[in-house]
Amino acid sequence: MTQERIASYEEFWPFYLRQHRKPWTRRAHYLGTAAGTLLLLAGAASRDWRLLAAAPVVGYACAWIGHFGIEGNRPATFGHPLWSLYSDFRMLALWLAGRLGPELDAAGVEDKTLSPHEP
Repeated sequence: MTQERIASYEEFWPFYLRQHRKPWTRRAHYLGTAAGTLLLLAGAASRDWRLLAAAPVVGYACAWIGHFGIEGNRPATFGHPLWSLYSDFRMLALWLAGRLGPELDAAGVEDKTLSPHEP
């Protein structure tokens, strides 16, 4: 399924997970999502526009390193930016809660290593 044929978020979510098959790609996204969020919050709290401007740069840089350097694919952001952003937060939240594995299984992603709940 290509990005252009995706008509609903229910179709997009498994596609998104398959675009993040490698654990280190997912880790790059976790880092980028967390760092971007922290920069956004710090920028808002301090009213520092530089931190606000850095938030998306840092977030996307980490994610795109994961896609281009690790996964070797095109970021889903290019075709579905809002669904992709939402999915970044969803994937991070599920990973932190230890509930990402079943979602990866349902999407057909086999490599579920690097869980925060592994010994």
